[in-house]
Amino acid sequence: MVSNKPADFHNNKIDINPDCPFCHDNIKSKIINELGLVAAFKDKTPVTKGHLLIIPKRHCTDFFHMTREEQIDANNLMAILQKQILQKDSTVTGFNIGVNNGESADQTVFHCHIHLIPRRDGDTSAPRGGVRGVIPDKMSY
Repeated sequence: MVSNKPADFHNNKIDINPDCPFCHDNIKSKIINELGLVAAFKDKTPVTKGHLLIIPKRHCTDFFHMTREEQIDANNLMAILQKQILQKDSTVTGFNIGVNNGESADQTVFHCHIHLIPRRDGDTSAPRGGVRGVIPDKMSY
């Protein structure tokens, strides 16, 4: 059972699922940055160069099961990462931020993860619609 209460990191009582590929113990060597209750690491199949995942350290299945504190830490960490990416890569001109919640939304790893995807001018021939592209017929409007 997944807990929705805040994790107690001071006593090393992080709710984890040892079988989950994104649980803290399974990705801690890949963490590039962390803030409070969340951590970030590189996506192993990136959409673009610099594609990162932001996850709660505590195991929870999706964004709606994150605590408010985890959501705040995730937003703050994304802002830090966005600034770092822009400082390192002048070709980045935008970002997509996305979360897949549930199997019908194409979530494949059931540990909440927020995609931070750097975008560059010309990285796709038809960027209009952005995240609406998850349903191809709805991308162009």
